[in-house]
Amino acid sequence: MTLLLLAHFAAAAIAPGLAKSLHRRSFLVLALVPAATFVWLLAQSGTVTEGHTLVEQIRWVPQLGMDFSLRLGTLQWLLGLLVSGVGALALVYCAWYFKPDDPSLWRFTGVFTAFAGAMLGLVLADNLLALYVFWELTTVFSYTLIGHNPVRSANRRSAMQALLVTTFGGLAMLVGTVIIGQTSSYTISEMLASPPPAGALTTVAALLVLAGALTKSAQIPFHFWLPGAMAAPTPVSAYLHAASMVKAGIYLVLLLEPAFADVPGWRPVLVVLGLWTMIVGGWRALRQDDIKLLLAYGTVSQLGFMTVLSGIGSKAAALAALGLVLSHALFKSVLFFTVGIIDKGTGTRDLTQLHGIGRTAPVLAAVATISAASMAGLPPLVGFVAKESALTAAIESAHGPLSTATGWLTVAGIVAGSVLTVAYSARFVWGAFMTKGETGAAARPTPFDAPRPLLIAPVLLAAATVAAGFLGDPLTELFHPYTASLPGEEPEHLALWHGLTPALGLSAVAIAGGLTLFALRAPSPGCRRACPTSPTASASTSAS
Repeated sequence: MTLLLLAHFAAAAIAPGLAKSLHRRSFLVLALVPAATFVWLLAQSGTVTEGHTLVEQIRWVPQLGMDFSLRLGTLQWLLGLLVSGVGALALVYCAWYFKPDDPSLWRFTGVFTAFAGAMLGLVLADNLLALYVFWELTTVFSYTLIGHNPVRSANRRSAMQALLVTTFGGLAMLVGTVIIGQTSSYTISEMLASPPPAGALTTVAALLVLAGALTKSAQIPFHFWLPGAMAAPTPVSAYLHAASMVKAGIYLVLLLEPAFADVPGWRPVLVVLGLWTMIVGGWRALRQDDIKLLLAYGTVSQLGFMTVLSGIGSKAAALAALGLVLSHALFKSVLFFTVGIIDKGTGTRDLTQLHGIGRTAPVLAAVATISAASMAGLPPLVGFVAKESALTAAIESAHGPLSTATGWLTVAGIVAGSVLTVAYSARFVWGAFMTKGETGAAARPTPFDAPRPLLIAPVLLAAATVAAGFLGDPLTELFHPYTASLPGEEPEHLALWHGLTPALGLSAVAIAGGLTLFALRAPSPGCRRACPTSPTASASTSAS
């Protein structure tokens, strides 16, 4: 693990030189590092399934209890696969996304690869202080990536906004981390085995750590930085804001859940803010004409969904949360890659200006539709499997660990958020690929011309989305070592079919309600004024 981590930073160090000599082809060379990490992690699947963990430890700053220790368990294995797998594909995508003569490639290649290394380090770290170091490295690298085009004021403003919000949360998290380390242990595995004693100090520490998690994963009231971060180039959005960085907060909550689930305030903060974020993000996504902003607000909404599940603190909710983390990384990265291809091929992301792209780019339309269907929770895709499991967990939460009233309010909130998810998923497909109007200029497809190799990443990820829908039992076995660390009854396996259950009925209600809401999609000026736009990368600069 240490060698793989060092390989990322070594690759980042030589990336500027590679970019000077190989230009865009340097991305293909750099992609070999996360790809090798992905293959190595896949080879550890048997170890993870059996509940074993791999540990590496190097003495670093013993006076502070700061050892450089890495640990690979179920949670780290899943996030590591997403970080390395999507990271490798994002680098391949970059090889055809950027212009051949782009003068900033030397900087972008190095920072992007270093970010992938920092994110991998964050996931594997078994020391709270080391985790914090990697946490802040991702903040700094994301600042540079969002502000990739420093000439545009929108990029500078969005990068600074993201930096300030996530740094503020990180500082609060640092205070909480020190308290936890001093009252228990800085080694995460030891702290989970022997949590800090219950009391006001532990409660304060847990809530401070939550502040860091909530800012990183763009939960209300910190959600505004994520749509603004869409000023970044599309590969950055697909990687940082779909598959990796925004998952860091969710990962941290899931990591600490076994120790802090019963701390006063932990569940209420996560469940309430998560539901609020899910609904507000979904509503705002439905009001966007820029398809990249639509996906950005949709990401905010889905992160709220994951926050709710990670906050419930039961075996069933943990299983559903892991399923949703996996499904979201797959379908949302495909959709962001799709936006980049459409932007590059047409010069616009305005869905009112896009007509008939589905006819001129059928493969792109197919993979995007599959991914949007998974986002909406339609069978037989992995998004449906995760949502069914989430609804089941929410229903069970009314009988513990949540109160009856809170549990059923959580169910109602998830269903309402799912209705909005179906509606904005349909709006994305309709806006990006369908022909609007039957006569005149509107009936002619928008001119489209984009490099075919850009399809490599979305096609592979869409295929994984379909395949994962049929792998419920193996995924359940892989996730079991983590879910076993939480209280509650053993959950049902992830599966496409559990019979005629209340969760299936609620899924049907959400799908029908979402399609109805989409059908009633007449613009509302009042709603548009209530949902202000955010700065985003323009077509002329997104590929620069």
